[in-house]
Amino acid sequence: MSERQKDRPWLMRTYAGHSTAEASNELYRRNLAKGQTGLSVAFDLPTQTGYDPDHVLARGEVGRVGVPVSHLGDMRRLFQDIPLERMNTSMTINATAMWLLALYQVVAEEQGADVTTLQGTTQNDIVKEYLSRGTHVFPPGPSLRLTTDMIAYTVSRIPKWNPINICSYHLQEAGATPVQEIAYAMSTAVAVLDAVRDSGQVPGERFGDVVARISFFVNAGVRFIEEMCKMRAFGRIWDRIARERYGIENPRQRRFRYGVQVNSLGLTEAQPENNVQRIVLEMLAVTLSKDARARAVQLPAWNEALGLPRPWDQQWSLRIQQVLAHESDLLEYEDIFAGSHVVEAKVDQLVTESLAEMDRIERMGGAMAAVESGYLKSELVSSHAARRARIESGEERIVGVNIHETTEPNPLTADLDGAIMTVDPANEARVVAALHEWRDNRDEARATEALASLKKAAAGTGNLMGATVECARAGVTTGEWSWALRDVFGEFRAPTGVSSAPVAVTAEAGTPLALVREKVARTAADLGSGRLRLLVGKPGLDGHSNGAEQIAVRARDAGFEVVYQGIRLTPEQIVSAALAEDVHCVGLSILSGSHAELVPDVLTRLREAGAPDIPVIAGGIIPPADAEALLGAGVAAVFTPKDFGITEIIGRIVDEIRKANKLDPLEVPA
Repeated sequence: MSERQKDRPWLMRTYAGHSTAEASNELYRRNLAKGQTGLSVAFDLPTQTGYDPDHVLARGEVGRVGVPVSHLGDMRRLFQDIPLERMNTSMTINATAMWLLALYQVVAEEQGADVTTLQGTTQNDIVKEYLSRGTHVFPPGPSLRLTTDMIAYTVSRIPKWNPINICSYHLQEAGATPVQEIAYAMSTAVAVLDAVRDSGQVPGERFGDVVARISFFVNAGVRFIEEMCKMRAFGRIWDRIARERYGIENPRQRRFRYGVQVNSLGLTEAQPENNVQRIVLEMLAVTLSKDARARAVQLPAWNEALGLPRPWDQQWSLRIQQVLAHESDLLEYEDIFAGSHVVEAKVDQLVTESLAEMDRIERMGGAMAAVESGYLKSELVSSHAARRARIESGEERIVGVNIHETTEPNPLTADLDGAIMTVDPANEARVVAALHEWRDNRDEARATEALASLKKAAAGTGNLMGATVECARAGVTTGEWSWALRDVFGEFRAPTGVSSAPVAVTAEAGTPLALVREKVARTAADLGSGRLRLLVGKPGLDGHSNGAEQIAVRARDAGFEVVYQGIRLTPEQIVSAALAEDVHCVGLSILSGSHAELVPDVLTRLREAGAPDIPVIAGGIIPPADAEALLGAGVAAVFTPKDFGITEIIGRIVDEIRKANKLDPLEVPA
């Protein structure tokens, strides 16, 4: 072993939370006992989007992809027997970040903690929600105000807290190239820092403290050399922005600080055991280089493309980190890439191209303007469509998916229903009942007064954090806090980017898309309908719209008239749109696990509306047993991540339309 003292390992986290605060608390304490060194809280979609569990849009979503936190009592139970003063907690929360931080602060105070010592991060990057993840609530202006107020508050009151985690992670999942990932994340950081500076809430001499508390959350794909170079480019550009735009002289305050979750998008349902080596390679991208090493790492589980990981699966991912940190000699050396002409050339290229894209965004008026115009979303949809086209053509190879597809039987998935964790369907009713009990037992007058004060503050220009903390103490619920601000700020439906996305797959004679276009045209002619019409819908609160957008774009290119209204729709709204637009097929996309409740609801409403013959297809992360149940309920077809050929999917949709309308099958291959 080298005589050099080993560096301290990065924070090791597991993104976790499910069912209830009590169940998640038990999971956290078990993970900490296994050697995890920080917490990473996954909140369920109602909590992330500002709904209480008894709201109509929360149906089927409560406790599915994270823990429901509706009020102070839930937050107390979530961290029961976990001393927050000694913890480093990351909370993946954005639109409602101010609210969850207020709850966290109050629980810490109740534990007797000195809040000035609290360490952790609230994600709080709303721009990427508009672009990729879909848990936004308020328009860009008010959202930026909430972020600004949080930053100003934490710098003075919770100085060790990272109030924002600028996220490029989800941009890569939405199709971003490394240049787009860097440029869009850095443009977001500039928009946030400019807003804090211009708000006048932080004295100029303390602005270095603001810059020092900005952290980043990045993605690391399997092209690990390029990803490592990307991290070096990130650090170089961040140092330049801090020094030249904001005049930060202290190099410690200019340091690029980031945590990472390696790429879940690249995990496959086919041969899922291959995901383990993908995860390892992706982790190396953010740990091998000392000068660009992550401060915190959380790894997905091998079976995330199949469903919700079990505690054992999460433990496996934690052990991958621990073996690298404690058994290898990685932490014993200086940066092993310093002086590499290959690395330097790649970093220079990424820096140059990223700065050029940032200049383009700046000329548009900055990141917020580029969101509102639809430019950023359109670029991501286009990049994602191009990537999918490369996979389908075989230009981009994925082992087990479009190359080396033959496989031995997999013992890990022999009992596929047992290879993932399921949430008890009765859990939602219990959470809703507990919410009603909380409301019944609180001081209603105090809660009402706190909400009135919050709305008054929102209508003015003062910092909203103080009023939010009082709401937390008064027993206000997540939905009530959010609706109070909705009343003042309004809601925002982000551009979908579908209509402006260019064609990614050509349709020259003899190509698969040309053949599908022929099927579409002939079917439309047989039905005498002019054009086939496809409604792409996302019921519930799942905002991961990447797959739905790609289906919509390819269906458009195949000759369909596509109706796509974006995310967060009720089954009733979807059926109403299907009838109003006289569509020939309804395609539902759900990745959150609420398919078992929401898809049959759409089927029932179509039957009740007198349209039982409109075929309904479903896509998403749907376990085999659930797929069988959906097919038994009347769903025409189910597509999961293993069905990567979008053109083939569109061809199947045409087949289902013909079958539903009692037309003979076409002998046109798809």
